Amino acid sequence: MASVTNYKCPACTGPVHFSEKTGQLVCDFCGSTYTIEQMDEIYGKKVEEQAKQEQEPQPADVEGSGMKAFNCPSCGAQLFCDSTTVATSCPYCGNPTVIPCQFKEKRMPDYILPFKLDKKKAKKALQDHYKGKRFLPNAFSDENHIDEIKGVYVPFWLFDGDVVADVTFDATISTVRRSGKEEITTTKHYKVRRKGTTSFSRIPEDASEKMDDAQMDSIEPFDFEELKDYSASYLPGFLAESYDVEEDACMDRIKARVDPTVIGIMENEITAYDSVSVASQDIKFTKTGCKYAFIPVWLLSTKWKDKNFLFAMNGQTGKFVGDLPVDKGKYWRMFSIITVVTAAVASAVMYFL
Repeated sequence: MASVTNYKCPACTGPVHFSEKTGQLVCDFCGSTYTIEQMDEIYGKKVEEQAKQEQEPQPADVEGSGMKAFNCPSCGAQLFCDSTTVATSCPYCGNPTVIPCQFKEKRMPDYILPFKLDKKKAKKALQDHYKGKRFLPNAFSDENHIDEIKGVYVPFWLFDGDVVADVTFDATISTVRRSGKEEITTTKHYKVRRKGTTSFSRIPEDASEKMDDAQMDSIEPFDFEELKDYSASYLPGFLAESYDVEEDACMDRIKARVDPTVIGIMENEITAYDSVSVASQDIKFTKTGCKYAFIPVWLLSTKWKDKNFLFAMNGQTGKFVGDLPVDKGKYWRMFSIITVVTAAVASAVMYFL
């Protein structure tokens, strides 16, 4: 059986969790607090050694479902996880659990960006998002449903790179003059060329197939000045996923982010014209480095009428995104009521007239 580590309070052996407010680990039972460094001394080396054990047997899939079974070291119960789960909690004893052997190719993250916003703030953001949505299905706004929101460390690649750009723009200057009753517009056309180099640092790209790329982009930015050297001691109380998208597979999306940024920088320097548009571009991005990081996101994934809906909140800044379904039953009932009331008012007005 593959090694699994429970994070427990050294004083009472109760479950511990990372506190977003204090940046320390807190025992759920006795309230004792521990710094990241203190927990690293107890568990850090153990987790790293387990992750590096090349000969450690891997658990088999559960009936071909893609899930894997592990035994909780505290209570012996079976934990069922998919192939990318590296941090979870035992549903029976509640102990936070780290599964080092799940780190893909035994690669540990270089950095982690700790959660700053707790579950209460995530729930409030979701409730605020629901306000005023009359046609929202009741199942969505139910308190038990909202309580299912989870804190997840999502795997990200952070790219560094150099750019060499050569961009030609079509530019115009227009003048207007009057001749009698006529208004004459004269437009002069120009070719404007800009060449230059620049560098980018820590361009984020999510490395999980489960995450919607557009949503992960939407909850940016993250303050990467607060990145910490990776430690598994930040994980207790949250879920964490290992990457399943290779860094090279992200290069097209990275270029799609870099190109318009470079063009925007150049356009801002062209100020003598009335209009500017890109005529041709030659932008080369060369990757100079790439780091692997865990980024904090509050997530609620749900299904309505066979359609999946994902709500995501930046666990550092609170920026929130998510689409909402429409309960057609509620819509048509409201439509019918409005129609009846409108007809009644119209009839009354006609009667008195």
